[in-house]
Amino acid sequence: MEAYKRIQLSRKSGRPTGLDFVNHVVTDFFEMHGDRRFADDPAIVAGVGRLCGKPITVIAQEKGHTMKERTFRNFGSPHPEGYRKALRLMKQAEKFGRPVLCFVDTSGAFCGTGAEERGQGLAIAENLCEMMTLKVPILTVFIGEGGSGGALALAVADQVWMLENAYYAVISPEGCASILWKDSKKVREASDSLRCVPEDLLELGLIERILPESDQDALWRTLPLELSEEFDALEAMTSEERCAKRYARFRKMGVFKE
Repeated sequence: MEAYKRIQLSRKSGRPTGLDFVNHVVTDFFEMHGDRRFADDPAIVAGVGRLCGKPITVIAQEKGHTMKERTFRNFGSPHPEGYRKALRLMKQAEKFGRPVLCFVDTSGAFCGTGAEERGQGLAIAENLCEMMTLKVPILTVFIGEGGSGGALALAVADQVWMLENAYYAVISPEGCASILWKDSKKVREASDSLRCVPEDLLELGLIERILPESDQDALWRTLPLELSEEFDALEAMTSEERCAKRYARFRKMGVFKE
Protein backbone atom coordinates (compact mmCIF):
# COMPACT_ATOMS: atom_id res chain seq x y z
CA MET A 1 0.00 0.00 0.00
CA GLU A 2 1.18 3.53 -0.80
CA ALA A 3 2.84 5.17 2.21
CA TYR A 4 0.53 8.19 2.14
CA LYS A 5 -2.57 5.96 2.23
CA ARG A 6 -1.09 4.08 5.20
CA ILE A 7 -0.56 7.38 7.00
CA GLN A 8 -4.14 8.40 6.28
CA LEU A 9 -5.34 5.13 7.81
CA SER A 10 -3.31 5.81 10.95
CA ARG A 11 -5.28 9.05 11.39
CA LYS A 12 -8.67 7.61 10.55
CA SER A 13 -11.51 8.40 12.91
CA GLY A 14 -12.82 5.35 14.70
CA ARG A 15 -9.48 3.64 15.24
CA PRO A 16 -8.93 2.21 18.75
CA THR A 17 -7.25 4.81 20.94
CA GLY A 18 -4.66 4.39 23.66
CA LEU A 19 -7.32 4.00 26.34
CA ASP A 20 -9.05 1.30 24.26
CA PHE A 21 -5.79 -0.66 24.22
CA VAL A 22 -5.32 -0.17 27.95
CA ASN A 23 -8.83 -1.44 28.67
CA HIS A 24 -8.47 -4.49 26.40
CA VAL A 25 -4.90 -5.47 27.27
CA VAL A 26 -4.65 -4.65 30.99
CA THR A 27 -6.89 -5.71 33.85
CA ASP A 28 -7.44 -3.97 37.20
CA PHE A 29 -6.23 -0.69 35.71
CA PHE A 30 -5.93 2.19 38.18
CA GLU A 31 -5.21 5.58 36.63
CA MET A 32 -2.91 8.08 38.33
CA HIS A 33 -2.95 11.81 37.69
CA GLY A 34 -0.64 14.80 37.76
CA ASP A 35 3.06 15.51 37.39
CA ARG A 36 3.40 16.88 40.98
CA ARG A 37 4.71 20.12 39.49
CA PHE A 38 1.96 21.87 37.56
CA ALA A 39 -1.14 19.92 36.52
CA ASP A 40 -2.60 16.77 35.02
CA ASP A 41 -2.54 16.27 31.25
CA PRO A 42 -5.48 14.25 29.83
CA ALA A 43 -3.54 13.64 26.59
CA ILE A 44 -1.52 11.02 28.49
CA VAL A 45 -3.24 8.30 30.52
CA ALA A 46 -0.96 6.58 33.03
CA GLY A 47 -1.40 4.11 35.85
CA VAL A 48 -0.89 0.57 37.08
CA GLY A 49 -2.66 -2.67 36.27
CA ARG A 50 -2.10 -6.33 35.51
CA LEU A 51 -0.93 -7.95 32.30
CA CYS A 52 -1.85 -11.64 32.34
CA GLY A 53 -1.96 -11.38 36.12
CA LYS A 54 1.41 -9.65 36.52
CA PRO A 55 1.75 -6.05 37.83
CA ILE A 56 2.65 -3.50 35.17
CA THR A 57 2.84 0.25 34.63
CA VAL A 58 0.95 1.47 31.57
CA ILE A 59 1.30 4.82 29.80
CA ALA A 60 -0.81 5.72 26.77
CA GLN A 61 -1.31 8.77 24.59
CA GLU A 62 -5.04 9.29 24.21
CA LYS A 63 -6.86 11.20 21.45
CA GLY A 64 -10.47 10.44 22.34
CA HIS A 65 -13.32 9.47 19.99
CA THR A 66 -15.95 12.20 20.03
CA MET A 67 -15.20 15.87 19.41
CA LYS A 68 -15.81 16.59 23.10
CA GLU A 69 -13.32 13.87 24.10
CA ARG A 70 -10.78 15.00 21.51
CA THR A 71 -10.95 18.57 22.74
CA PHE A 72 -10.53 17.42 26.35
CA ARG A 73 -7.55 15.24 25.35
CA ASN A 74 -6.04 18.05 23.26
CA PHE A 75 -6.28 15.75 20.21
CA GLY A 76 -3.57 13.54 21.68
CA SER A 77 -0.87 16.23 21.72
CA PRO A 78 0.66 16.18 25.21
CA HIS A 79 1.80 19.17 27.23
CA PRO A 80 5.07 18.99 29.23
CA GLU A 81 3.17 17.99 32.36
CA GLY A 82 1.97 14.90 30.47
CA TYR A 83 5.53 13.78 29.79
CA ARG A 84 6.50 14.57 33.37
CA LYS A 85 3.57 12.50 34.61
CA ALA A 86 4.76 9.64 32.40
CA LEU A 87 8.28 9.92 33.77
CA ARG A 88 6.97 10.02 37.35
CA LEU A 89 5.15 6.74 36.73
CA MET A 90 8.23 5.21 35.09
CA LYS A 91 10.41 6.05 38.06
CA GLN A 92 7.75 4.61 40.34
CA ALA A 93 7.76 1.44 38.21
CA GLU A 94 11.53 1.22 38.63
CA LYS A 95 11.16 1.57 42.40
CA PHE A 96 8.68 -1.32 42.62
CA GLY A 97 10.16 -3.48 39.85
CA ARG A 98 7.23 -3.22 37.42
CA PRO A 99 7.79 -3.39 33.64
CA VAL A 100 6.57 -0.40 31.60
CA LEU A 101 4.21 -0.65 28.63
CA CYS A 102 3.63 2.44 26.44
CA PHE A 103 1.06 3.04 23.70
CA VAL A 104 1.94 5.83 21.26
CA ASP A 105 -0.56 7.73 19.13
CA THR A 106 0.19 11.42 18.61
CA SER A 107 0.76 13.82 15.75
CA GLY A 108 3.33 15.47 17.99
CA ALA A 109 3.83 17.22 21.31
CA PHE A 110 1.74 20.36 21.75
CA CYS A 111 3.67 23.40 20.53
CA GLY A 112 1.65 26.22 22.07
CA THR A 113 3.19 29.15 23.91
CA GLY A 114 2.22 27.81 27.35
CA ALA A 115 3.77 24.42 26.66
CA GLU A 116 7.02 26.06 25.57
CA GLU A 117 7.03 28.33 28.62
CA ARG A 118 6.64 25.28 30.88
CA GLY A 119 9.57 23.49 29.25
CA GLN A 120 8.22 21.20 26.54
CA GLY A 121 11.65 20.52 25.05
CA LEU A 122 13.20 19.83 28.44
CA ALA A 123 10.38 17.47 29.43
CA ILE A 124 10.90 15.40 26.28
CA ALA A 125 14.69 15.43 26.70
CA GLU A 126 14.41 14.27 30.31
CA ASN A 127 12.24 11.34 29.22
CA LEU A 128 14.76 10.30 26.57
CA CYS A 129 17.61 10.45 29.05
CA GLU A 130 15.84 8.69 31.91
CA MET A 131 14.26 5.95 29.78
CA MET A 132 17.67 4.99 28.40
CA THR A 133 18.84 3.98 31.88
CA LEU A 134 15.57 2.79 33.42
CA LYS A 135 16.29 -0.53 35.13
CA VAL A 136 12.95 -2.22 34.32
CA PRO A 137 11.88 -3.57 30.90
CA ILE A 138 10.16 -1.11 28.55
CA LEU A 139 8.02 -2.05 25.57
CA THR A 140 6.34 0.51 23.30
CA VAL A 141 3.55 -0.14 20.79
CA PHE A 142 2.70 2.40 18.07
CA ILE A 143 -1.05 2.19 17.52
CA GLY A 144 -1.56 5.14 15.15
CA GLU A 145 0.42 8.30 14.55
CA GLY A 146 4.00 8.59 15.74
CA GLY A 147 4.96 12.21 15.33
CA SER A 148 8.50 13.37 16.08
CA GLY A 149 9.71 13.94 19.65
CA GLY A 150 6.18 13.71 20.94
CA ALA A 151 6.26 10.01 20.08
CA LEU A 152 9.94 9.39 20.83
CA ALA A 153 9.44 10.62 24.40
CA LEU A 154 7.62 7.32 25.10
CA ALA A 155 9.59 5.14 22.70
CA VAL A 156 13.10 4.76 24.15
CA ALA A 157 12.32 1.12 24.77
CA ASP A 158 13.83 -2.35 24.70
CA GLN A 159 11.31 -3.35 22.03
CA VAL A 160 9.16 -1.22 19.71
CA TRP A 161 6.15 -2.78 17.97
CA MET A 162 3.77 -1.19 15.47
CA LEU A 163 0.32 -1.86 14.14
CA GLU A 164 0.38 -2.38 10.39
CA ASN A 165 -1.43 0.91 9.76
CA ALA A 166 0.72 3.16 11.94
CA TYR A 167 3.64 5.45 11.14
CA TYR A 168 6.67 6.91 12.94
CA ALA A 169 8.49 9.95 11.56
CA VAL A 170 10.61 12.91 12.55
CA ILE A 171 8.04 15.25 10.96
CA SER A 172 4.60 14.98 9.39
CA PRO A 173 4.56 14.38 5.61
CA GLU A 174 2.78 17.72 5.18
CA GLY A 175 5.49 19.53 7.14
CA CYS A 176 8.23 17.71 5.23
CA ALA A 177 6.71 18.67 1.88
CA SER A 178 6.39 22.31 2.93
CA ILE A 179 10.04 22.46 4.01
CA LEU A 180 11.73 20.45 1.25
CA TRP A 181 9.62 21.38 -1.77
CA LYS A 182 7.87 24.52 -0.49
CA ASP A 183 4.73 22.81 -1.73
CA SER A 184 2.26 20.99 0.53
CA LYS A 185 0.89 19.17 -2.52
CA LYS A 186 4.10 17.08 -2.56
CA VAL A 187 2.83 15.17 0.48
CA ARG A 188 2.85 11.80 -1.33
CA GLU A 189 6.50 12.21 -2.34
CA ALA A 190 7.33 13.24 1.22
CA SER A 191 5.55 10.18 2.63
CA ASP A 192 7.65 7.88 0.45
CA SER A 193 10.90 9.73 1.23
CA LEU A 194 10.40 9.62 5.00
CA ARG A 195 10.22 5.79 5.00
CA CYS A 196 7.98 6.00 8.04
CA VAL A 197 5.64 3.02 7.57
CA PRO A 198 6.15 -0.25 9.48
CA GLU A 199 7.73 -2.28 6.66
CA ASP A 200 10.41 0.37 6.09
CA LEU A 201 11.07 0.80 9.80
CA LEU A 202 11.39 -2.96 10.31
CA GLU A 203 13.89 -3.15 7.43
CA LEU A 204 15.89 -0.28 8.95
CA GLY A 205 15.95 -1.94 12.35
CA LEU A 206 13.98 0.81 14.08
CA ILE A 207 11.19 -1.51 15.20
CA GLU A 208 11.09 -5.20 16.09
CA ARG A 209 7.61 -6.31 15.11
CA ILE A 210 4.55 -5.46 12.98
CA LEU A 211 1.14 -6.36 14.39
CA PRO A 212 -1.69 -7.18 11.95
CA GLU A 213 -4.87 -5.28 12.72
CA SER A 214 -7.34 -6.55 10.12
CA ASP A 215 -8.99 -8.74 12.78
CA GLN A 216 -9.51 -6.52 15.82
CA ASP A 217 -10.96 -9.28 17.99
CA ALA A 218 -7.95 -11.50 17.30
CA LEU A 219 -5.64 -8.63 18.22
CA TRP A 220 -7.38 -8.15 21.58
CA ARG A 221 -7.12 -11.89 22.28
CA THR A 222 -3.48 -12.41 21.35
CA LEU A 223 -1.76 -9.12 22.23
CA PRO A 224 -1.81 -9.51 26.05
CA LEU A 225 -0.14 -12.92 25.89
CA GLU A 226 2.43 -11.78 23.33
CA LEU A 227 3.32 -8.76 25.43
CA SER A 228 3.55 -10.88 28.57
CA GLU A 229 5.88 -13.37 26.88
CA GLU A 230 8.13 -10.58 25.63
CA PHE A 231 8.32 -9.03 29.08
CA ASP A 232 9.24 -12.45 30.51
CA ALA A 233 12.12 -12.65 28.02
CA LEU A 234 13.29 -9.15 28.90
CA GLU A 235 13.08 -9.84 32.63
CA ALA A 236 15.27 -12.91 32.18
CA MET A 237 18.17 -10.50 31.55
CA THR A 238 19.85 -8.51 34.28
CA SER A 239 19.09 -4.79 34.42
CA GLU A 240 22.67 -4.06 33.32
CA GLU A 241 22.30 -6.31 30.28
CA ARG A 242 18.96 -4.73 29.36
CA CYS A 243 20.26 -1.18 29.64
CA ALA A 244 23.38 -2.00 27.61
CA LYS A 245 21.28 -3.64 24.89
CA ARG A 246 18.83 -0.73 24.87
CA TYR A 247 21.69 1.74 24.52
CA ALA A 248 23.25 -0.28 21.70
CA ARG A 249 19.86 -0.48 19.95
CA PHE A 250 19.73 3.30 19.60
CA ARG A 251 23.44 3.86 18.95
CA LYS A 252 23.29 1.74 15.80
CA MET A 253 20.40 3.71 14.30
CA GLY A 254 21.40 5.76 11.29
CA VAL A 255 24.76 3.99 10.90
CA PHE A 256 25.47 2.99 7.30
CA LYS A 257 28.35 1.24 5.63
CA GLU A 258 29.44 1.84 2.06
